[in-house]
Amino acid sequence: MSDPDYAAAYLAKAARTLASARNMLAIGDAEGACNRAYYAMFNAAHAALYGAGFGEQTAAIKTHSGLLSFFGQKMVGTERLAGEYGRAINRTGRLRSSADYMLDPPSLSEATWAVRAAEELIEAVRTMAPS
Repeated sequence: MSDPDYAAAYLAKAARTLASARNMLAIGDAEGACNRAYYAMFNAAHAALYGAGFGEQTAAIKTHSGLLSFFGQKMVGTERLAGEYGRAINRTGRLRSSADYMLDPPSLSEATWAVRAAEELIEAVRTMAPS
């Protein structure tokens, strides 16, 4: 597959994951909503990087922190995407970690924020001009 094909596939995956986050939020599952919101954003980050032509470098990254750092450098640091998206994905990652590994889960308010942040990032990536 080419970089544009990967970008489209990751964007579609982000949209499916966002739908899961919305469903979990609707039934009051803050933990599940935070987890799915994070992965929606993670997939959107992949889509953004592939869409910007960084496919070879992106494919070589094997960790979440590595991908998020690269996303910050190449997408936020170069102002292809606003800084708020880098901060949002990092905050959502912390909420996901709390949801997945701690006994004190995120609140429904935090989960609602995370789902909204994922929606905004996906929309920004969707409308991003190709490089």
